[in-house]
Amino acid sequence: MISQTQKTIFLDRDGTLNEDVDYLSRLEDLRIFPFTLPALELLKGAGYRLVVVTNQSGIGRGFYDEAALSSIHQEMQNRLDGLIDAFYHCPHLPSDGCLCRKPGLGMIEQARRDLEIDVSQSWMIGDKDLDIETGFAAGVMTAMVRTGYGDYHESRLDRKPDIIAENVLEAAKKIVRRTGN
Repeated sequence: MISQTQKTIFLDRDGTLNEDVDYLSRLEDLRIFPFTLPALELLKGAGYRLVVVTNQSGIGRGFYDEAALSSIHQEMQNRLDGLIDAFYHCPHLPSDGCLCRKPGLGMIEQARRDLEIDVSQSWMIGDKDLDIETGFAAGVMTAMVRTGYGDYHESRLDRKPDIIAENVLEAAKKIVRRTGN
């Protein structure tokens, strides 16, 4: 059997798919943006695999544990009709110097080991400069959303992303238009 690579959308979580709540650890604090589900449906319909890559230093800080994070991701899957193919997270503190914390490529590299990914047709969508820097370093196209910290971080970029959008739905539409899907 010949394995086939698939184009993939790497998605930041907080500020991109859901409201950014400091150290989201409780299901009752999870507020998914109303435009997230239509965005994911559009991208999935265009043939993209959807992979969340998220820094979660709240684990390293002892604010919550892996079980709480897993519950939040399961609830996200429930509310988003199971459209997300995989979740990857970095539990480390920014000062730990780990390779998995964005803008490091550890989560992207793990996804590439786990999944057959066509990097040449893949994207990173996020609301922070480190999301865009991760996309640049991974060799994928990039889209910055202005939700979350996007407005502030857009001005901090040395290099502009391929797309700037108001939210993940607008980014999804621009990606699908741009790639002819």
